[in-house]
Amino acid sequence: MSLSKKIITVAIGAAASLGVTLAAGGIANAAEFTFNEKANASLAKKLNIPVFFAVPASARAPLPKDIKTTDKLYDFKHPEATKSKGDVGLRLIVAKRAGLAKRLGQSGLVQTGDILLTFRNEWGGAGAYPNIQMGISHTGFAYVDNTGTVRNLDNPLDAEYVGRGDLTSEHYRTLNYLHIIRPRNLTDTQKANLFAWAKRLNDNSKKIYPSQISFNQDYNAPKYQSSSNLGFVKQFGQIALGQGNPQSKPLDMYCSEFVWSLLSLRNCNPEKTANDFKGSRVPSCIKEPMEPMKATGNILPLKGRNGYSGLADGPLLVLDQLDLPEDQNKAMIDRVFAENPAGLSKMSVGHRQVATEMQPRFERLKTYYTGMTGRMWQNWRARLVGTGFNWAGIAENYSPTSFLINTLLPENANKRTMDYVATVVIE
Repeated sequence: MSLSKKIITVAIGAAASLGVTLAAGGIANAAEFTFNEKANASLAKKLNIPVFFAVPASARAPLPKDIKTTDKLYDFKHPEATKSKGDVGLRLIVAKRAGLAKRLGQSGLVQTGDILLTFRNEWGGAGAYPNIQMGISHTGFAYVDNTGTVRNLDNPLDAEYVGRGDLTSEHYRTLNYLHIIRPRNLTDTQKANLFAWAKRLNDNSKKIYPSQISFNQDYNAPKYQSSSNLGFVKQFGQIALGQGNPQSKPLDMYCSEFVWSLLSLRNCNPEKTANDFKGSRVPSCIKEPMEPMKATGNILPLKGRNGYSGLADGPLLVLDQLDLPEDQNKAMIDRVFAENPAGLSKMSVGHRQVATEMQPRFERLKTYYTGMTGRMWQNWRARLVGTGFNWAGIAENYSPTSFLINTLLPENANKRTMDYVATVVIE
């Protein structure tokens, strides 16, 4: 066998070990995300997700100019979208688990300030609630240390979720998919601030958790009340600074609220602004990273720059990009809202609780979906249904899925503050 044939044979064998069948000429270049038809078919079978768990091309973040990695990078096109008008899929980083944190950090595909969303492909078709959540169950925070290694920070701040803080805790060791979401336009100064806050929290996690910061399983009970009242973020900062918890009980936060609060400190240098956290007012450096969402948005059908997305809008915004014929769109909406009681068993206690609470509202939400992707007269009826949801006592919130939903806004939308980078497929 010639040397060139040996090289091709070895390369194909390495690709097969990643669980993806590739032709000899179709091996993904490690320096860029590329499309390969045979690899795409294998990845589609492996992922086994509905098209509304993928994202349109408009959601994507700019990539580093030079990606140095031995992991395989694929531009995945969802098969259900290939015959539609929209470019819907995922950027996939197919990677071995060993050494993952080091490779992701050194490649630049994960940067300080990034959001790590735990993605459960098995949630696809598990019922209306998991479908609307787009398979996302947990939110973590990423920062890159001085060795170029990704560090994770999560609430609960315990061994199960944080562990050594290098994607090797039980939570990260047992999952297979991670979405990477990047806040837009973070400066080097902001990244340095976030690094400092995250390191303080990680270094002192055993002192902080659960006596000062605890975990809240009720995703329908955010601390957020209004943008002018971010006292809970100030309290979060006081705890991180070692100033103690000024309240008599722990600050209980669910995972996405923890990350949202941490990102709210991006303009605060923990050393230079420490005294500001001792005062009676909320420090002026605290600024929300993303506007918390109402139940439904108003971005459709006009897609104006001032439009906003809602907590329940994820699949809807993907379907809008597909622009399917009416009969196909109706069938897709039926899939979103098809109930599967057995599927709820795959979810955590907190998510099951919210799913149960939301169940009576899903029929009206289906009407909203149908109207917002229908004719103009249906749009107005759907808008009334959506407004009803927003007045029904559902608090403005920042669910784990909300960070991904924000990327589904038009690229020039004023409230678009997040971009989708890629999805890690861990072998």
